[in-house]
Amino acid sequence: MVEAITIPKLGLTMKKATVVIWHKREGDAVKKDEVIAEIETDKVTCQIQSTQSGVLLKILGQKGSIVPVGEIIAYVGQQGEKIPESVPISQPQSSQTLAPTSVSPQAATLASSDVVKRKISPRAKRLVEERRIDPSKIVGSGPEGMVLESDVAAYIETNLNRTAGGLKVKQVISFSAIRRAIAENMTASLQGTAQVTLMLEADATNLQKALSPASPSDENHLTYTDLLVKHVSRTLESHPIMNSTIEDNQIKIIEEINIGVGIAAESGLVVPVIRNSNRKSIDEISVSLKELGEKARNHRLTLDDVSGGTFTISNLGMYGISSFTPIINPPQTAILGVGQIALKPQVNPAGVIEVLPLMMLSLTFDHRAMDGHTAASFLRDLKKSIESTSS
Repeated sequence: MVEAITIPKLGLTMKKATVVIWHKREGDAVKKDEVIAEIETDKVTCQIQSTQSGVLLKILGQKGSIVPVGEIIAYVGQQGEKIPESVPISQPQSSQTLAPTSVSPQAATLASSDVVKRKISPRAKRLVEERRIDPSKIVGSGPEGMVLESDVAAYIETNLNRTAGGLKVKQVISFSAIRRAIAENMTASLQGTAQVTLMLEADATNLQKALSPASPSDENHLTYTDLLVKHVSRTLESHPIMNSTIEDNQIKIIEEINIGVGIAAESGLVVPVIRNSNRKSIDEISVSLKELGEKARNHRLTLDDVSGGTFTISNLGMYGISSFTPIINPPQTAILGVGQIALKPQVNPAGVIEVLPLMMLSLTFDHRAMDGHTAASFLRDLKKSIESTSS
């Protein structure tokens, strides 16, 4: 029996996904539950499995295609079975634009028919599909205007291998779904919120003591980020306005404290969430972060792993960054940037110069939701928490 493989709805807000790779070709044998493809949403990459054992009869969603939720991307069945007549549902998106990120069925049909109606040699067609080029833009030099491989190569050299200003391009990197989402979300964040950043140095002496004498090679060792999640969670309990969102011209303070932690993955920055972090012990936070980090590196994060965050921590201290101005992760209203711990001279209340391990805390907040003194009070209390010997 022929069965359709569709784009699953992995979350309430998911509307589309990008086909990243096919692990099988048309005509290949497949087993039930075998991974045959991978798709990428604006948050995670996930695997698509075959619904039955048999043959991959037809692929409709080609690599790079942006496909709406519920659309059919392939058919599996038994050798020789006929599939419903269909046309490719989506075409690969050009790497030269960020938007639009969706393709209507009509536009997809027209785009796919361009290759069919225009006379184009097989080698030229393969190159067009590999480089995701609209063949209607290429002037054919073959018989009756047929597009030849040399025509495509000339078009690539003239239009794709050089910038609009004529500069030679060394490499072209296509926007992944995650990279595109980062670009769109961060731009929207800066345009749609009134962002202000406050900075304050904190003495990290007690953070360092809390990590000792654990060895970095110990699988169960704590990290600075583990400790910071706990300190931030504790401070948010007494400053609930920092754990809020703006909807319908209202400030909504969120009951749960769910800390998102920025993690650099191969496909781009992901922000997995520690849910109810204020109710977790430091060891529970550490275990959760290690599990999420492992899932991020292996492209196994689920939408549930990256959804529901109420406040974000971005730690760049391990890269030697002293301070930076983080951008709020919508729909949140605040984010904490953490710089490296560095030994610096400091004058204590007695007027004596001490050399202390100091770290810069950079708090970016949405001025629509809170005033500067409110954010400053939170940052001051976070500093006190970090410097407290009772942590």
